[in-house]
Amino acid sequence: MEAYHKPDQQKLQALKDTANRLRISSIQATTAAGSGHPTSCCSAAEIMAVIFFHTMRYKAQDPRNPHNDRFVLSKGHAAPILYAVWAEAGFLPETELLNLRKISSDLDGHPVPKQAFTDVATGSLGQGLGAACGMAYTGKYFDKASYRVYCLLGDGELSEGSVWEAMAFAGIYKLDNLVAILDINRLGQSDPTPLQHQMDVYQKRCEAFGWHAVIVDGHSVEELCKAFGQVKNQPTAIIAKTFKGRGISGIEDKESWHGKPLPQNMADHIIQEIYSQIQSKKKILATPPQEDAPSVDLTNIRMPTPPSYKVGDKIATRKAYGQALAKLGHASDRIIALDGDTKNSTFSELFKKEHPDRFIECYIAEQNMVSIAVGCATRGRTVPFCSTFAAFFTRAFDQIRMAAISESNINLCGSHCGVSIGEDGPSQMALEDLAMFRSVPMSTVFYPSDGVSTEKAVELAANTKGICFIRTSRPENAIIYNNNEDFQIGQAKVVLKSKDDHVTVIGAGVTLHEALAAADLLKKEKINIRVLDPFTIKPLDKKLILDSARATKGRILTVEDHYYEGGIGEAVASAVVGEPGVTVARLAVSQVPRSGKPAELLKMFGIDRDAIAQAVRGLVAKA
Repeated sequence: MEAYHKPDQQKLQALKDTANRLRISSIQATTAAGSGHPTSCCSAAEIMAVIFFHTMRYKAQDPRNPHNDRFVLSKGHAAPILYAVWAEAGFLPETELLNLRKISSDLDGHPVPKQAFTDVATGSLGQGLGAACGMAYTGKYFDKASYRVYCLLGDGELSEGSVWEAMAFAGIYKLDNLVAILDINRLGQSDPTPLQHQMDVYQKRCEAFGWHAVIVDGHSVEELCKAFGQVKNQPTAIIAKTFKGRGISGIEDKESWHGKPLPQNMADHIIQEIYSQIQSKKKILATPPQEDAPSVDLTNIRMPTPPSYKVGDKIATRKAYGQALAKLGHASDRIIALDGDTKNSTFSELFKKEHPDRFIECYIAEQNMVSIAVGCATRGRTVPFCSTFAAFFTRAFDQIRMAAISESNINLCGSHCGVSIGEDGPSQMALEDLAMFRSVPMSTVFYPSDGVSTEKAVELAANTKGICFIRTSRPENAIIYNNNEDFQIGQAKVVLKSKDDHVTVIGAGVTLHEALAAADLLKKEKINIRVLDPFTIKPLDKKLILDSARATKGRILTVEDHYYEGGIGEAVASAVVGEPGVTVARLAVSQVPRSGKPAELLKMFGIDRDAIAQAVRGLVAKA
């Protein structure tokens, strides 16, 4: 451990005074707002004072400076004390704190990235540490810089499994630039926490995950200062024994005060009490950082060469994804890949083979993998691509939702979609993923159907803001596009057309190839169909779909390897709703599937070439 230099009495008193000013600001802001969590703020006052005005190195007027130490408030409901800290540091005007939770203010009820000092949105508990791990991993292994990462957690959120996924990750990768501070204030929202003040149990748990764990009095600034010394090859957990509502007489350590502001008369009295303990109004200046983080440019990352596929050759889009990502890795050393122990199925192992130092094995912890990616992407340090079976991203939906609120730029590739994976059965089949990712705000949903379009999707995703999802398939299908074909987000492709098309059929992935096979069957009956490849399901190419529908007497048939709810059919239906003379018929998976051969399952669930041909005949006969 680094040698400890004890602060002098004047500095210790200044930190105590700072902590009390933070208490006062938190009480004032929540009382003015008429809502918020003053007791959760008050338990953390000394912790926040020591982190920001003794331990952390940062530029107070430039919160997102790449050289700064990072801070994540995982217990996001304590946002008022975070805002108070940045007012104390001189970044926010003190008066702005009284606009907490107002529609006219950026000081939301929980931290969000429209605030320059917030890298990741928090408030859905248990996610801050995973993001902090991503930041720390980036600092240690990619930036190789001296900035450190601090994450404050509440004891209530330590019941979340995602916290322990992150604890395991930090221990495995020896993130000695990471400090987690556990604010053990004993009380949850509606009840005491399960361990209350059993500090030794928390310590043993942290140590079991490979952390250096120190128990401190969380209201002693001197003990806190001492605890922040750096340990080599281990992350540090500071387990702080605190009391909820510390400093609020009559409320400290009492139940039933979570998330309740103090009434004005009580607040005035308490503020006077706390104010009387402050000995000096002098503020402590932030310590500037060491400036050794490399400059990074993530703009315009392009494939070094065009695709090199041959029309008619067969490749699974999941393999084409791995090849494309490995190739893109040569264009920028900031492209990174993460996987959840499925790299030999998602083919991200091809990236690992060519760029081993930029591959992060997250093991079977998909929630944490998404949080790690969010952390890695902060401050524009990397372009992360996460991969696993698309079905397993469903368990990380809250992390994905929070990534969108964090305005994060991350790319997720889900393989093994639909019943076409075959024998593994329904637990492995992604049949809800399009619905899930379409519902994420500002997301882009790619569904490539061959090797060329997959490569283009990877390149486009790397340069697209927000959450990008790439849906890949297990079966090998033919290359249908030339290598020089241009792909853009929101632009569909007409793969097959004639002058006399009866129905527009829209398929993607496996079902696009089934639609082309159905076209061959129908041609023998002198029924021509127009086949569309949407390429992106969100945004959808509404114009081309409508133009095609009008050229085929208003008849559209969608076919997808996905449940009916929320997939291609509903996306198309919502795009054409209200358009006169346009009807949409849909083929999709209607119930929980079973094991079987891919062709058997496509047939059983009515999404193969024969089912498409039959549906087309039905639409034509109706006319």
